[in-house]
Amino acid sequence: MQSYLDIFKHLCTIPRPSHKEKAVADFLCQFAEEHHLSYRRNKNNCVVIESPATPGYEDKEPIVMLNHMDMVCVAEEGYAVPGPVTPIEYDEEGEHWMRADHTSLGADNGIGLSIALSILSDDTLPHPKLEVLTTTCEETDMSGAANMANDFFKGKRILNIDSEAYDEITVASAGAHIQVAHLPYKRIAMPEGYVTLSVAVAGGKGGHSGVDIGKGRANAIKILCNLLLVAIRQANIKLYIINIKGGQAYSAIPGEAQAKICIPKQDIDAFNTLIGQCNAAIEKQYSATDPDVAITSEPAVWHSSVINEEGTHLILASVNGIPVGPVTMRPDGNVETSNNIGIIDTEKNEECLISSHTRSFSTQAMNELADNISKIFTLTGATVDTIMHVSPWEEDMHHPWLSSVEDVFQDVLGFQPTPVSMHFALEAGYLVEKFPGIHIASIGPRIMYPHSPNEKVSLTTADNIMKVVREIVVRG
Repeated sequence: MQSYLDIFKHLCTIPRPSHKEKAVADFLCQFAEEHHLSYRRNKNNCVVIESPATPGYEDKEPIVMLNHMDMVCVAEEGYAVPGPVTPIEYDEEGEHWMRADHTSLGADNGIGLSIALSILSDDTLPHPKLEVLTTTCEETDMSGAANMANDFFKGKRILNIDSEAYDEITVASAGAHIQVAHLPYKRIAMPEGYVTLSVAVAGGKGGHSGVDIGKGRANAIKILCNLLLVAIRQANIKLYIINIKGGQAYSAIPGEAQAKICIPKQDIDAFNTLIGQCNAAIEKQYSATDPDVAITSEPAVWHSSVINEEGTHLILASVNGIPVGPVTMRPDGNVETSNNIGIIDTEKNEECLISSHTRSFSTQAMNELADNISKIFTLTGATVDTIMHVSPWEEDMHHPWLSSVEDVFQDVLGFQPTPVSMHFALEAGYLVEKFPGIHIASIGPRIMYPHSPNEKVSLTTADNIMKVVREIVVRG
C-alpha cells in the first residue's frame, strides 16, 4: 500500500493547471497499470480507474471516489507560478500542516485524489467495486465533468473528497456562472507634460471566491480601478492607463493588482493625496479582515503610448459597475449570491480581459446577476464569452448513502459531521443532471486559504479522513 502523503508529494512534482492536465492524467494511467487495474481515459483527459469487488462484496453497490486533478496555480508577487510545487511540513497549534513555498499547494484537490489512490493501492482491503473518477478543468470551467459521456462511470454512490472543512459534510453547493469580457481599446501617443507612475494594490489575503467570499477580503482589482476612476471623476485628473493587470485565476479573490498610468505632472501631489485618502478608507474597512492591503505609487519608466481616454474610462467604468463580494445573504447568515472579478489584463491583442464569477444557491438569482453583468460588459463594446455555467446541487438528506457516511464519522472519529451548503460550485451540479439516480456526499480534510499562496492543509485531519474513507470502503 502506498501512503496518501507519498502519492501527494509525487503529485506536487507534476505541473497541473487547468486545461494542461495531460501529464497528471498520464500519471494516473501509469498508476493503474502498475497496480494491474483497468482504466478509461477520455479525450478531455478525465480518468476512471476500476478495482473489482473482492470476494464477498460482489453484490454490494459500487462506490465512486470523485476528485479533480487540476489545481489553481497562484504565487506571491516575485515568485513563479507553480510548475512543480515545493511542499513544506510543519507543526502549529497541535496539528501537523503542509504548505507550499510562496505558492498555492494544490491540496485542493490533490489530497483527496491521493487518498483515493492510496485506497486503490491496498490489495489487502476488502471492498465493493471501486471507481476512482478524476476530472479535469474543475477549477476553471468544469468542462471535464460537463463533457463527460453519460456512461463514463457506472456507480451511483459517490464520495467526493473535495471539501475543505474537516468536521463538515457538504450536502449542497452553489451554482456558478463564469464569463470573460474582451473589451477592445485603442492606443495613442503619450501626451506632452505627462509623467508615468506604477500604482499597485498589494498585501491582500486573496483566497477562494466561494469559500472566502463572505470573509471581508479585499478585491485588489476593484480597489485599483475604483481609485483610478475616482481620480478622473472626482479629482479631475486626466489620467490614461498604459497597462493594467491583476489576479491569477477566475475562482480566486485577487490580493494584488498593478497598473501603469500617466498623469499630468502638475497633478502628482493631488494623486498622492488621493492615495492617502483611499488607504485611510481601506484601513477602516479591512482592518479586521484584510489588514495588510494597501495602495502604493512610484515613478515608472516612460512609455510611448497609452490607452486612449475612451478606452481608459470604459475599462474602469465596467469594473466599477460590477459587484464583488456577497450580493445577498441566506436566512442562516451564509452567502446566497456573490460575484468576484478574478482577472484583469490588458497585455494581449489590444483588448482588456475581465473575468466575472457569479455564484448562487438560486438558479434564478445567478442567471439574473450574470445577465446584468453581461449587459454592463456589452454596453462598453466588449464581447462576452461564457466559460462555465453549472446549476446548484442539493442532496437528499434522507438517503441511506449520506447516513452511512455520517455513521462512519461517528464510529471512527467520535463525532457527526455537520451537514452544510457550501458557497462554491461542485461538479455535482453537472453530474446529477447527466447521471440520474446518483447520490453524493462530499468530505475532506481541513484546508485553509485554498486558491491562494497561503494555502495549507492539516495533515492531522487528512490522516483522519483517510481512516474514514477506508472504513466507508470496507463497510461497502
